[in-house]
Amino acid sequence: MARARHSKSKEDEGLASNWRSWLLAALLIAALVIAILHWGDVKRFAALLKQARPMWLAVAAALQLGTYAGLAAQWWLVLSKAKTPRKAGDLFRLTLAKHFADQVVPTAGVSGNVVLVDRLVSLGVPRGNAVAALLLQVIAYYLSYAAGALWVLVVLWWKDRATVLLTAALLLFLVVALGIPALTLWLHRRGQKRLPPWLARWSKAREFMELVGEAPRKLLRDSHPIGWLTLFNGLVFLADAATMQACLLALGVHAPLSAGYTAFIMAAIAVILGPIPMGLGSFEAVSVAMMRLFGVPFEAAISATLLFRGFTLWLPLLPGGILLRKELKSADR
Repeated sequence: MARARHSKSKEDEGLASNWRSWLLAALLIAALVIAILHWGDVKRFAALLKQARPMWLAVAAALQLGTYAGLAAQWWLVLSKAKTPRKAGDLFRLTLAKHFADQVVPTAGVSGNVVLVDRLVSLGVPRGNAVAALLLQVIAYYLSYAAGALWVLVVLWWKDRATVLLTAALLLFLVVALGIPALTLWLHRRGQKRLPPWLARWSKAREFMELVGEAPRKLLRDSHPIGWLTLFNGLVFLADAATMQACLLALGVHAPLSAGYTAFIMAAIAVILGPIPMGLGSFEAVSVAMMRLFGVPFEAAISATLLFRGFTLWLPLLPGGILLRKELKSADR
């Protein structure tokens, strides 16, 4: 019996090592393809850096570092609540690795979530607590996004710039943003119960539901961490919007604060609702359109958006790829 368990453990370790190797190879190949296809955007970003004002570039970089620190703080808060805290530095590095996985493999965040749970478990966090950190962050993310979108709707009506199309897109997103937390809680509750026979026959569905159900019920139903995580996520969104504003100022363009905030939120919503990987093209188009709506010159809107995408998308990919490779290699060892 003991020999059989030992053999099963060895087999599981081998499978884990194999999937990590395949995941790393897929992510690196995807990153190479993206870099080749969009090398022109990277070159334009480098050219804009040379023309922009250094002080505002530094502000934009600091704000983006703050967004990763905010995400790491959310995981730390959940893990501390579950009495399994981990070092802030480890969690901060994990945010960059997750960003890399999310961006180069467009699977609605699934690839990054796989990396998150795997690495937290490798750091010694019980799998249930790791899943809880993921689920609570997803719930808070969409709750804070819903609040941000609602404020955009208020700003558009207040500034008399609301259209039927914009209002419809925001209302659709509000339904999605409020529906995902409800779905997450339902999946967790369903995962802790006996599955219907028709669903239990599907091994992948059964394993997924069992994984979601592993999150401690008491932790996932506690409104206190959800409230704090929603606040942290809101601050992360404000830092992203402020980054857009800093990019405008780096180019010498003075625009109303609502321009940067509305452009970022609406462009991010277009990425979530749209089918285009990484939102390449759709993010830029919506961002420029929203800034034009607030009187920002066309050339300045394009340049500020490209600068913003450089800070939020292209720059973090290099350290994220290096850290992800290091993390998965250390997990194999």
